[in-house]
Amino acid sequence: MSTGKSVGFWREAWRRFRRQRIPFAAFLFVGFLALSALLAPFVAGTKPMVCRYKGELYSPFVAYYGGPENGVFFRDRFRGVYPVPLKKKDPESWAVWPLLYKDPYRRIESGEWDGDPGDKALAPPSSRNLFGTDEQGRDVLARVLYGTRIALLVGVISMGIAGTLGILIGALAGYFGGKVDLVISRIIEVLMCVPTLVLILALLSIIERPGILHLMAVIGFTRWDSIARLTRGEVMRIKASDYVLAARALGASWQRILFRHVLPNALAPAFVTIAFGIANAVLIESALALLGFGSTPDSPSWGRTLESWRSNKDCWWLAVFPGTAIFLTVLAYNLVGDGLQEATDPRLRD
Repeated sequence: MSTGKSVGFWREAWRRFRRQRIPFAAFLFVGFLALSALLAPFVAGTKPMVCRYKGELYSPFVAYYGGPENGVFFRDRFRGVYPVPLKKKDPESWAVWPLLYKDPYRRIESGEWDGDPGDKALAPPSSRNLFGTDEQGRDVLARVLYGTRIALLVGVISMGIAGTLGILIGALAGYFGGKVDLVISRIIEVLMCVPTLVLILALLSIIERPGILHLMAVIGFTRWDSIARLTRGEVMRIKASDYVLAARALGASWQRILFRHVLPNALAPAFVTIAFGIANAVLIESALALLGFGSTPDSPSWGRTLESWRSNKDCWWLAVFPGTAIFLTVLAYNLVGDGLQEATDPRLRD
């Protein structure tokens, strides 16, 4: 008789998930997207990663991560352009640049880089601009690369909010039942009857200047209903198990029973729904950006790049490259969701 330690549910689910080639490949692609979003300023940018200026070391590229540029460059009037002013104001200066001297927020002007003629508006794909440029001369490759950050942030943060709300609310409804379950179930039914996009547009219309943070919050607070419904059903099933009854007989508090014994075993359907929800959030963000909501006009969102194609229908690259990015990202998350569903459902184990 084997005396080895039994494998836990999640470890066994991970083993089963890894055996599925297509979902696991999609999972690796999502990891690649996350890595691309994190390292985007190292690949494309016009701010030095490291530079020595007047005897001090600086990292202006932290501005791409939301950090401030050092005040010395504002005082010396660099105006966001570094190659020529660095050599002009300090001949002994040096800098380490990103792989591509392209900026997702502005065009490259003539003479900005040594011997560079600058970018032209609506230029087709070429060796200079692999994905072409938009109507303002901004490099589409840089915008698609930086747009990965927006897409993943919107998907992960919004569904993080929705997942937290849905799991907590559904767990309370399933565990306590009675009037608590009745009230929560009616709220879930009302939310599920209203089309999500219509509800989001109605909420964004109340905000004076909706931004990407508002969009994350609105999606998060409107997409928790399906997660709560699934969690409620799982908690209602698990709370009747023998080990839960034993915990009650031993005098364990409801908090310990719910959060230590019941909820960890009820999370599998919620995680599957969250994976599908991230894909849906990416589509919602792109659709709203295409309609002019959410991200600012100069934001390198995939939807904003598609919006510029609407007024320049002959420029196919403005639709193909961001559209392909949206398609592959949504497909990858849906495949991961399918893989999680098969890996965590014992009925599909064979």
